[in-house]
Amino acid sequence: MTEATNTPRQLPAIGEPRLLPLATPQPSAAEVARRRQLGRRAQVLAGVSVSYNVVEAGVAIAAGTVSGSVALVGFGLDSIVEVASGLIILWQFRSPMPETRERRALRLIALSFFGLALYVSIESVRSLLTGSTPDSSTVGIGLAIASLIVMPVLSAAQRRTGKALQSNAVVADGTQTLLCTYLSAVLLVGLVLNATLGWSWADPIAGLVIAAIALREGIQAWQGKGCCAPNSTAHACEDGCC
Repeated sequence: MTEATNTPRQLPAIGEPRLLPLATPQPSAAEVARRRQLGRRAQVLAGVSVSYNVVEAGVAIAAGTVSGSVALVGFGLDSIVEVASGLIILWQFRSPMPETRERRALRLIALSFFGLALYVSIESVRSLLTGSTPDSSTVGIGLAIASLIVMPVLSAAQRRTGKALQSNAVVADGTQTLLCTYLSAVLLVGLVLNATLGWSWADPIAGLVIAAIALREGIQAWQGKGCCAPNSTAHACEDGCC
């Protein structure tokens, strides 16, 4: 008769924590439904942004071309960048898993910022060197005022939705809209100074400010930071964009 041998079980030492198998938490049905709702809201806001900026770009570029205002043309080109940004968000959330397109969406938004900054910088410097004098533009002034009213509301809704979705791309799209608010203020100052005091240099200077802001936002989008990005370790927004 053979004696059965049993392999002794190794028990954890006294006081040693037991290692339990890791379980991946599954989102609840309510959480899945909420994210779908937020995804649809992000698409609606992107669609509103695209529609508004198509009109804004057409008016700004036409008025800027007629008056010779590099700042106004640059503002119109920024509107085209915002159209591209909104379309990128729509493309991202057409995917069943939009998270997989997050990084690519941010890179595309960043590249659009860089293109805007390069063009406006070149045109602004050229305008300063040649001493060109843009005509006053009542249409441009009215457009800048309208954007100062519309854009802050749209940007706040986009950034709230992006942070709720934990999507840096949606937050970056909202930052683009917020950038339009800043650019509207810069554009308005430049156009008013040119129209009232005849300071023609104010227009290309405003263009350079627009280019600098666009470059900064492009770098942040490329790095995946964005304005008040959800994954940021900071608990407070230092630049007031929140």
